[in-house]
Amino acid sequence: MAFWRKDPSRGRAFPRCSAVIVAAGTASRMEGIDKILTPLGGEPLLLHTLAPFQASEQVEEIVIVTREDLLLPIGELCRSRGLDKVRRVVKGGADRTASVLAGVGETDPQADLIAIHDGARPFLPQEVLEETLLAAARHGAAAPALPVKDTIKVARAGVVEGTPDRALLFAVQTPQIFQAALIREALAQAAEAGVSLTDDCAAVERLGRPVHLTRGSEENLKITTPRDLTWGQAILAERMGR
Repeated sequence: MAFWRKDPSRGRAFPRCSAVIVAAGTASRMEGIDKILTPLGGEPLLLHTLAPFQASEQVEEIVIVTREDLLLPIGELCRSRGLDKVRRVVKGGADRTASVLAGVGETDPQADLIAIHDGARPFLPQEVLEETLLAAARHGAAAPALPVKDTIKVARAGVVEGTPDRALLFAVQTPQIFQAALIREALAQAAEAGVSLTDDCAAVERLGRPVHLTRGSEENLKITTPRDLTWGQAILAERMGR
């Protein structure tokens, strides 16, 4: 497999992976709460997000993309907590695609895989990360997902136009992990075409390349509103009780 190399210290093959953590949003739905550094269980939310990547043997470096006003605070936080895999903290762009491009452009050119993860998903289970890494190494593109529970309607101007088969619908999460050359090409083409994407898999899909889905987790919650922080505290309490 082209994405694998041998690590003499471990005696096994594994992909060289760079992780890009995207934390450049304005948190417009958080009612004035700056979610990236807001405390969860006594620690800034971002530290929870970084933990599984710092712990993974397959992740060799982390690049954080954030707002200009958070560059120094986040850099100092990572240094003070000994997060030695965080190699760079860089300024994001005008939208998600530009921010991801900024982060990907700072990753190791020798990386086999690039993992892109939402900075506001602080409860990524380690096993979800590892399973998605393995799937990306095998197939070139992978993302965790959960089957949709609710019936979904397609509507225009408040009038239903159709009901997709729920068995075919999945809520995609992050990290979305790709062969490095593939995601670089996909993002560059999307940017050149002026396409703004909320999902990095869509950039790869535009090239006609398949994306394989792995098992997601209900714990892998994205903090979007203040109410999500309440759910986050509950997840932390449950983890501490295990």
